Amino acid sequence: MFDTFTLVVLAVAGLVGVILAYAATRPDTFSFQRMKHIAAPAERVYPLIANLQAMNTWNPFVQADPAIKVTYSGPESGTGAAHTWRGNSRVGEGRISVIDAVAPGRIVMRLEMVKPMKADNTVQFTLAASGTGTNVSWMMSGRQPFMAKLMTVFIDCDKMVGAQFEKGLDDLKSIAER
Repeated sequence: MFDTFTLVVLAVAGLVGVILAYAATRPDTFSFQRMKHIAAPAERVYPLIANLQAMNTWNPFVQADPAIKVTYSGPESGTGAAHTWRGNSRVGEGRISVIDAVAPGRIVMRLEMVKPMKADNTVQFTLAASGTGTNVSWMMSGRQPFMAKLMTVFIDCDKMVGAQFEKGLDDLKSIAER
């Protein structure tokens, strides 16, 4: 009835259909978060995040390209501070801006990615006093369009982004505790 080639094509089409259907069931939003205790007061840690030039001394997403082109704009620190970047395929191209800053406890940023794929996400740092130090939380959240849902079928994005957050928080800790 069907030759081998037709059966293979039908099987592959069926598998692709199942994968696409499964991807469609994935959540419409995502959220990744990591935390680190830093043995320094929030007043010392806060400027290392709210000032984007200081942040880029420990930010693993910028450090991934030694030849990255970064342009700063707005105030030096806090609400309105921003930078655009253009880098290699590992860092892509985009803009990040501080949209809310409440010293010394919270910095909220808007991350607008252009490459490798368009995205408009929220990044939030929360600093909470804990004993003689500060618990720092780094979170990113946003919409998850269908192509991102499909990607999550094959890639553990929480693990991938979370590893970068952990590296960044380790570097932030090292600088803040000096």
